[in-house]
Amino acid sequence: MEDWIMQTMDDFGYLGVFLLIALENLFPPIPSEIILTFGGFMTTYSRLTVAGVVLAATAGSVAGAALLYAVGYWLDRDRMAGIVQRWGRWLRLTSKDVDKAYGWFEKRGVWAVLLCRLVPLIRSLISIPAGSTRMNFGLFLLLTTIGSFAWNVVLVLLGAAVGASWERIVSWMDLYSNIVYAALLIGVLSILFFLWRMKSADR
Repeated sequence: MEDWIMQTMDDFGYLGVFLLIALENLFPPIPSEIILTFGGFMTTYSRLTVAGVVLAATAGSVAGAALLYAVGYWLDRDRMAGIVQRWGRWLRLTSKDVDKAYGWFEKRGVWAVLLCRLVPLIRSLISIPAGSTRMNFGLFLLLTTIGSFAWNVVLVLLGAAVGASWERIVSWMDLYSNIVYAALLIGVLSILFFLWRMKSADR
């Protein structure tokens, strides 16, 4: 995958950065860390500039996030409640749990959208609950742009700073991502265990 990413950026420049980052939002397994740090490295030997790569990447992030927002908009509260009503018993979830989750996001969604743009994997998926809860689209785009811009600036500048050693940044980001994934797994398991205990206590 790394060879394909680098070849695409070499062939298409800013357009390649835009398309790859948009795809990264839709398919999180595509690593933005490689795209951005290699893009930073390219500014040291090609006509690409740091500002151009950051702007192209930010535009791609916003485009991909907008598509996921649309997916969330379609998967509204009623549809989500229907899914939970049909399949929730396998995860010990009820319509009340859905109401609580939506209530939390409606209260804290602004900070969630902004801060989660700095967290691997979640940075893409956060767009779905934003659409599902009908967050103001203009506000969503603003927060997504700010968070994405910050993420992109840091990684592109790091890639430009280390030059040909840009892969070192990717290895550091892999460690960061693994820590985040482990924390997410522990968090999800903790929530499921908590819900199971609550259900058991109600019996």
